[in-house]
Amino acid sequence: MLSDFTTRPTLTGTFGMVSSTHWLASQAAMRMLELGGNAFDAAVAGGFVLHVVEPHLNGPGGDLPAIVATADDPTPRVLCGQGPAPAAASREAFAAMGLDHVPGSGVVAAAVPGAVDAWLLLLRDHGSLPLATVLEPATAYARDGHPVLGRVVDTIARVQDLFTEHWQPSAALWLPGGRPPRPGELVTNPAYAAVLERLADAGDAESARRLWREGFVAEAVDAFREQEWRHSGGEVLPGLVSGQDLADYAATWEPAVVRSWQGVEVAKTDLWGQGPALLQVLAMLEELGELDPDTESGMHAVVECWKLAMADREAWFGDRSPVGVHELLDPAYLARRAALVGDTADLDVRPGSPGGREPRLSEHVLRLLAGECVAPSSDGTTGEPTVQRDGETRGDTCHLDVVDRWGNVLSATPSGGWLQSSPVIPDLGFCLGSRSQMFWLDEGLPASLEPGARPRTTLTPTLVLRDGVPVLACGSPGGDQQDQWQSLFLLRHVAQGRTLQQAIDAPMFHTTSFPGSFHPRGMEPGSLVTESRVAPELLEGLRRRGHQVVEEGPWSLGRMCAVGREPATGVLSAGANPRGMQGYAVGR
Repeated sequence: MLSDFTTRPTLTGTFGMVSSTHWLASQAAMRMLELGGNAFDAAVAGGFVLHVVEPHLNGPGGDLPAIVATADDPTPRVLCGQGPAPAAASREAFAAMGLDHVPGSGVVAAAVPGAVDAWLLLLRDHGSLPLATVLEPATAYARDGHPVLGRVVDTIARVQDLFTEHWQPSAALWLPGGRPPRPGELVTNPAYAAVLERLADAGDAESARRLWREGFVAEAVDAFREQEWRHSGGEVLPGLVSGQDLADYAATWEPAVVRSWQGVEVAKTDLWGQGPALLQVLAMLEELGELDPDTESGMHAVVECWKLAMADREAWFGDRSPVGVHELLDPAYLARRAALVGDTADLDVRPGSPGGREPRLSEHVLRLLAGECVAPSSDGTTGEPTVQRDGETRGDTCHLDVVDRWGNVLSATPSGGWLQSSPVIPDLGFCLGSRSQMFWLDEGLPASLEPGARPRTTLTPTLVLRDGVPVLACGSPGGDQQDQWQSLFLLRHVAQGRTLQQAIDAPMFHTTSFPGSFHPRGMEPGSLVTESRVAPELLEGLRRRGHQVVEEGPWSLGRMCAVGREPATGVLSAGANPRGMQGYAVGR
């Protein structure tokens, strides 16, 4: 039986609720609600603050997917701020550079920045407050300083030698006085503060978008492009993203993918994100009748269903997928997939054959399955800074949920452009991201590199509706684990009726028994990574089933955020993750 223990209360009120991965972002968003703004004003303010206070987890050069529903039209829509591969990024270009993969860090790993344009598009289409008001909290923290997180300091220290020896603009920003800042020390970013001030001076969100895409930001990116920098494999290369790429890109609105489950409708992105895998898993668990993740059979079923969904992700997800998402969510197809779940742990990668198509995996994955080793790079910039087993550097992304008194609701997962992704552009105070590492250089795969294609991202916000009306927004950082932890939260909250905070606080677990999305893109067959709070008898039973159980710290996995709304009463609620002592919900 899962304990009802919670670290904090589930907040309730009627005015507005915010949950995010940093208390300063939560409070900045709440300020917009107090000023009379709506959930979208609040989300944009919080999103820009996250750029400043969690620079190791997201940045202006990164990306953003969000799912939005308005009080006037509750139909969920996806805000896609996932920038594509630049025009110069082709398989031939990488071959000419002597690369057989996209590096985990460095300027050639960058996709076109999408986050800022997406936040500004949201403000243009649904905001109600002046642009300068919404940007003021982030501008102030960048200009005047904020107390730096210990985890930011840890990240800077991990890449200090890289910065001082190879990425001098990053050293100038992040190593004041030649050393990492101390936890709690005030840090500033004057260059980025100046960027925000110039955007605010544009007057409105659409003018700021043009200034970003066609003005001084694009010009600075263009000038920076020709410089050569060290990459995660040791190569010294110039960048690929140009000012013209920024001018040609615009964030977009698109329909959400929605599937019914346990009396609600769950909304996710399309196949350019990993979100449909969550819908697959929920459907397979429903088919199996396994809706309690706190039993031995339930834990086993969750892990085995995730292996199947992630195998499908590897074969069929991507911006150039030959299948439609409806084929992967077809009830008959998912019933066949669920039937593959046996009593013992499976160690293989088993993609399905929707419509009778033969799945194809990348050459790298085939080598993994053949047992060939893939060594990670050693410069501290490998892949995404996701949950580490050394207990020191945790988190990889940010998350933000907002609901207001009118019923506007948003779930957003900004990421990319981490301070360790690539060198800082001096005139801008931020770096480009490294999302293109998610492309394969094999030809003809759903996630193959092509100019203009979106990388298959792990970023995956969630909106839940009941009878077509939004009742929940939630999400978590965590790379490949984001949707795995969300599935546990949804099972506990929606299927079992736990409160938001109870479902967030309950022990988390996940598997890495599938090819990872981030360089060096390894896998650990049969793995079941769990918090040590799970009952020993459950873990022993799972070991007997063949799972390779790895026990982590008691409060080490997941960074869930959630806000809710009960349409019949207008009562709002919120919960936030206590792990890491960083995420907070606020509201009244």
